Amino acid sequence: MKADMTIAVLGATGMVGSRVITESRARGHRVLALSRRPASQDPGVTPVAVDANDPESLREALTGTAADAVVLTVRTTPADQEFLVGTTRTVLDLAAPLGIRVLVVGGAGALRSPGAEGLPVADNPAYVPAEYRAVAAAGVAQLHTCRAHPTADWVYLSPPALLEPGNRTGRYRRGTDTLLTDAGGRSWISAEDLAVAVLDELESPGPERHITVASS
Repeated sequence: MKADMTIAVLGATGMVGSRVITESRARGHRVLALSRRPASQDPGVTPVAVDANDPESLREALTGTAADAVVLTVRTTPADQEFLVGTTRTVLDLAAPLGIRVLVVGGAGALRSPGAEGLPVADNPAYVPAEYRAVAAAGVAQLHTCRAHPTADWVYLSPPALLEPGNRTGRYRRGTDTLLTDAGGRSWISAEDLAVAVLDELESPGPERHITVASS
Protein backbone atom coordinates (compact mmCIF):
# COMPACT_ATOMS: atom_id res chain seq x y z
CA MET A 1 0.00 0.00 0.00
CA LYS A 2 1.25 3.46 -0.90
CA ALA A 3 1.10 6.11 1.81
CA ASP A 4 1.71 9.83 1.79
CA MET A 5 1.35 10.28 -1.97
CA THR A 6 1.13 13.43 -4.03
CA ILE A 7 -1.92 13.11 -6.26
CA ALA A 8 -2.65 15.48 -9.14
CA VAL A 9 -6.37 15.76 -9.90
CA LEU A 10 -7.26 17.16 -13.31
CA GLY A 11 -10.82 18.42 -13.27
CA ALA A 12 -10.50 19.29 -9.60
CA THR A 13 -13.68 21.33 -9.31
CA GLY A 14 -15.99 18.77 -10.95
CA MET A 15 -18.31 16.30 -9.25
CA VAL A 16 -15.78 13.47 -9.25
CA GLY A 17 -12.59 15.52 -8.97
CA SER A 18 -13.73 17.44 -5.91
CA ARG A 19 -14.64 14.23 -4.12
CA VAL A 20 -11.36 12.58 -5.05
CA ILE A 21 -9.62 15.54 -3.41
CA THR A 22 -11.73 15.21 -0.26
CA GLU A 23 -11.01 11.47 -0.03
CA SER A 24 -7.31 11.98 -0.73
CA ARG A 25 -6.95 14.52 2.04
CA ALA A 26 -8.93 12.36 4.48
CA ARG A 27 -6.28 9.69 3.93
CA GLY A 28 -3.40 12.10 4.42
CA HIS A 29 -2.24 12.49 0.82
CA ARG A 30 -1.09 15.75 -0.70
CA VAL A 31 -3.10 17.05 -3.66
CA LEU A 32 -2.41 19.18 -6.69
CA ALA A 33 -5.81 20.58 -7.70
CA LEU A 34 -5.65 21.21 -11.45
CA SER A 35 -8.45 23.22 -13.02
CA ARG A 36 -9.12 26.53 -14.73
CA ARG A 37 -10.14 28.23 -11.49
CA PRO A 38 -8.66 26.25 -8.63
CA ALA A 39 -9.04 27.38 -5.03
CA SER A 40 -8.54 25.76 -1.65
CA GLN A 41 -8.06 26.77 1.97
CA ASP A 42 -6.53 23.37 2.77
CA PRO A 43 -2.72 23.62 3.19
CA GLY A 44 -2.47 20.07 1.86
CA VAL A 45 -4.06 21.09 -1.45
CA THR A 46 -2.04 23.13 -3.94
CA PRO A 47 -4.28 24.88 -6.49
CA VAL A 48 -2.77 24.91 -9.98
CA ALA A 49 -4.43 26.85 -12.81
CA VAL A 50 -4.50 24.64 -15.89
CA ASP A 51 -6.26 24.82 -19.24
CA ALA A 52 -6.84 21.18 -20.22
CA ASN A 53 -7.07 22.29 -23.86
CA ASP A 54 -3.48 23.53 -23.73
CA PRO A 55 -0.78 20.80 -23.79
CA GLU A 56 1.88 23.27 -22.66
CA SER A 57 -0.24 24.27 -19.67
CA LEU A 58 -0.56 20.61 -18.73
CA ARG A 59 3.17 20.08 -19.22
CA GLU A 60 4.03 22.93 -16.87
CA ALA A 61 1.60 21.63 -14.26
CA LEU A 62 2.89 18.06 -14.26
CA THR A 63 6.60 18.48 -14.91
CA GLY A 64 8.55 18.94 -11.72
CA THR A 65 5.60 18.37 -9.41
CA ALA A 66 6.85 15.01 -8.11
CA ALA A 67 3.31 13.69 -8.40
CA ASP A 68 2.92 9.97 -7.77
CA ALA A 69 -0.33 9.75 -9.70
CA VAL A 70 -2.66 11.75 -11.89
CA VAL A 71 -6.42 11.28 -11.67
CA LEU A 72 -8.06 12.44 -14.90
CA THR A 73 -11.71 13.33 -14.27
CA VAL A 74 -12.48 15.80 -17.06
CA ARG A 75 -15.84 15.58 -18.80
CA THR A 76 -17.64 17.75 -21.32
CA THR A 77 -21.31 18.57 -21.86
CA PRO A 78 -22.20 18.30 -24.66
CA ALA A 79 -19.77 15.52 -25.57
CA ASP A 80 -16.50 16.64 -27.11
CA GLN A 81 -14.68 13.48 -28.16
CA GLU A 82 -11.78 15.33 -29.76
CA PHE A 83 -11.08 17.24 -26.54
CA LEU A 84 -11.42 14.17 -24.33
CA VAL A 85 -9.15 12.02 -26.48
CA GLY A 86 -6.61 14.81 -26.95
CA THR A 87 -6.39 15.63 -23.26
CA THR A 88 -6.09 11.96 -22.32
CA ARG A 89 -3.31 11.40 -24.84
CA THR A 90 -1.44 14.49 -23.64
CA VAL A 91 -1.61 13.40 -19.99
CA LEU A 92 -0.38 9.90 -20.89
CA ASP A 93 2.43 11.34 -23.00
CA LEU A 94 3.55 13.60 -20.15
CA ALA A 95 3.18 11.04 -17.38
CA ALA A 96 4.97 8.14 -19.09
CA PRO A 97 8.57 9.47 -19.01
CA LEU A 98 8.05 10.80 -15.47
CA GLY A 99 6.89 7.43 -14.16
CA ILE A 100 3.57 8.89 -13.00
CA ARG A 101 0.60 6.52 -12.86
CA VAL A 102 -2.58 7.75 -14.55
CA LEU A 103 -6.03 6.79 -13.33
CA VAL A 104 -8.69 7.78 -15.85
CA VAL A 105 -12.24 8.09 -14.58
CA GLY A 106 -13.95 7.25 -17.83
CA GLY A 107 -17.41 6.20 -18.90
CA ALA A 108 -19.71 3.22 -18.45
CA GLY A 109 -20.14 2.98 -22.21
CA ALA A 110 -16.76 1.29 -22.51
CA LEU A 111 -18.03 -1.73 -20.53
CA ARG A 112 -19.71 -4.91 -21.76
CA SER A 113 -23.43 -5.36 -21.15
CA PRO A 114 -24.31 -7.85 -18.39
CA GLY A 115 -25.94 -10.94 -19.88
CA ALA A 116 -24.95 -9.85 -23.39
CA GLU A 117 -21.20 -9.35 -23.27
CA GLY A 118 -20.92 -8.96 -27.02
CA LEU A 119 -22.97 -5.78 -26.72
CA PRO A 120 -21.08 -2.69 -25.52
CA VAL A 121 -22.96 -0.61 -22.98
CA ALA A 122 -22.49 2.37 -25.31
CA ASP A 123 -24.75 0.63 -27.84
CA ASN A 124 -27.28 -0.68 -25.33
CA PRO A 125 -30.38 1.53 -25.06
CA ALA A 126 -31.27 -0.15 -21.77
CA TYR A 127 -28.39 1.78 -20.18
CA VAL A 128 -27.57 4.56 -22.63
CA PRO A 129 -30.51 6.55 -24.00
CA ALA A 130 -30.06 8.02 -27.47
CA GLU A 131 -29.37 11.51 -26.11
CA TYR A 132 -26.30 10.19 -24.23
CA ARG A 133 -24.90 8.07 -27.06
CA ALA A 134 -22.28 10.67 -28.03
CA VAL A 135 -21.06 10.90 -24.42
CA ALA A 136 -20.74 7.12 -24.25
CA ALA A 137 -18.88 6.98 -27.57
CA ALA A 138 -16.40 9.58 -26.32
CA GLY A 139 -15.66 7.40 -23.30
CA VAL A 140 -15.05 4.40 -25.54
CA ALA A 141 -12.63 6.45 -27.64
CA GLN A 142 -10.89 7.54 -24.45
CA LEU A 143 -10.32 3.91 -23.44
CA HIS A 144 -8.95 3.11 -26.91
CA THR A 145 -6.54 6.03 -26.50
CA CYS A 146 -5.23 4.51 -23.27
CA ARG A 147 -4.86 1.08 -24.81
CA ALA A 148 -3.00 2.49 -27.79
CA HIS A 149 -0.37 4.24 -25.68
CA PRO A 150 2.91 2.33 -25.86
CA THR A 151 4.50 3.15 -22.51
CA ALA A 152 2.17 4.87 -20.03
CA ASP A 153 1.16 3.24 -16.74
CA TRP A 154 -2.61 3.69 -16.73
CA VAL A 155 -5.85 2.25 -15.36
CA TYR A 156 -9.31 3.10 -16.71
CA LEU A 157 -12.12 3.18 -14.15
CA SER A 158 -15.61 2.93 -15.64
CA PRO A 159 -18.36 4.06 -13.28
CA PRO A 160 -21.71 2.25 -13.36
CA ALA A 161 -24.60 3.47 -15.51
CA LEU A 162 -25.64 6.08 -12.94
CA LEU A 163 -23.16 8.24 -11.03
CA GLU A 164 -24.45 11.06 -8.87
CA PRO A 165 -23.74 12.87 -5.59
CA GLY A 166 -24.72 10.92 -2.51
CA ASN A 167 -23.32 9.53 0.71
CA ARG A 168 -19.95 8.00 1.46
CA THR A 169 -20.50 4.46 2.74
CA GLY A 170 -16.97 3.24 2.02
CA ARG A 171 -18.44 0.08 0.46
CA TYR A 172 -18.67 -0.93 -3.18
CA ARG A 173 -18.38 -3.90 -5.50
CA ARG A 174 -15.48 -4.10 -7.92
CA GLY A 175 -15.47 -5.70 -11.36
CA THR A 176 -13.45 -5.61 -14.55
CA ASP A 177 -14.90 -4.85 -17.99
CA THR A 178 -18.59 -5.78 -17.54
CA LEU A 179 -21.22 -3.42 -16.12
CA LEU A 180 -22.21 -4.28 -12.55
CA THR A 181 -25.90 -4.33 -11.62
CA ASP A 182 -27.84 -5.28 -8.50
CA ALA A 183 -30.59 -7.89 -8.23
CA GLY A 184 -33.07 -5.38 -9.58
CA GLY A 185 -30.92 -4.48 -12.56
CA ARG A 186 -29.85 -1.11 -11.16
CA SER A 187 -26.30 0.07 -11.84
CA TRP A 188 -25.39 2.96 -9.53
CA ILE A 189 -22.81 4.46 -7.20
CA SER A 190 -22.40 7.73 -5.36
CA ALA A 191 -19.59 10.04 -6.43
CA GLU A 192 -18.33 9.81 -2.85
CA ASP A 193 -17.95 6.01 -3.00
CA LEU A 194 -16.44 6.23 -6.48
CA ALA A 195 -13.76 8.43 -4.92
CA VAL A 196 -13.17 5.74 -2.29
CA ALA A 197 -12.59 3.24 -5.13
CA VAL A 198 -10.20 5.66 -6.85
CA LEU A 199 -8.05 6.01 -3.74
CA ASP A 200 -8.17 2.28 -3.01
CA GLU A 201 -6.81 1.61 -6.51
CA LEU A 202 -4.08 4.23 -6.18
CA GLU A 203 -2.98 2.93 -2.79
CA SER A 204 -3.20 -0.77 -3.69
CA PRO A 205 -3.13 -1.15 -7.50
CA GLY A 206 -4.80 -4.22 -8.92
CA PRO A 207 -3.60 -6.18 -11.98
CA GLU A 208 -6.37 -5.05 -14.35
CA ARG A 209 -6.16 -2.09 -16.71
CA HIS A 210 -9.94 -1.69 -17.02
CA ILE A 211 -12.06 -1.82 -13.87
CA THR A 212 -15.53 -0.85 -12.77
CA VAL A 213 -17.33 -0.40 -9.48
CA ALA A 214 -20.91 -0.17 -8.26
CA SER A 215 -22.75 0.33 -5.00
CA SER A 216 -22.75 -2.77 -2.81
